[in-house]
Amino acid sequence: QVQLEESGGGLVQAGGSLRLSCAASGRTFSRYVMGWFRQVPGKEREFVAGITWSGGNTRYADSVEGRFTISRDNAKNTVYLQMNSLKPEDTAVFYCALRMGTVVTTTTRYDYWGQGTQVTVSS
Repeated sequence: QVQLEESGGGLVQAGGSLRLSCAASGRTFSRYVMGWFRQVPGKEREFVAGITWSGGNTRYADSVEGRFTISRDNAKNTVYLQMNSLKPEDTAVFYCALRMGTVVTTTTRYDYWGQGTQVTVSS
């Protein structure tokens, strides 16, 4: 079994920055893909960013392109999401997720999920 634990959420003013971390533990697979998703109450969970094992391929939602950067440190089994120029509409619970294969945007195709970390952006 794989455990994912997010950290780094909090309250920040609009225009500010936060860096989220997601640490994987337990049974870890080689060459796994990591993704970040977010969800607000009453809405479906949506894809934010994803990264391949090598880090050579990343993918972003249009709404965060140019503001967010996903990266990973495989030695630490950790993936990061650097979020800059935050907007109030970025307020959500952010989740990390793991799957094998390629970066995809569909939540159902990820096998393991963290518990989430709250990000609140005030105006």
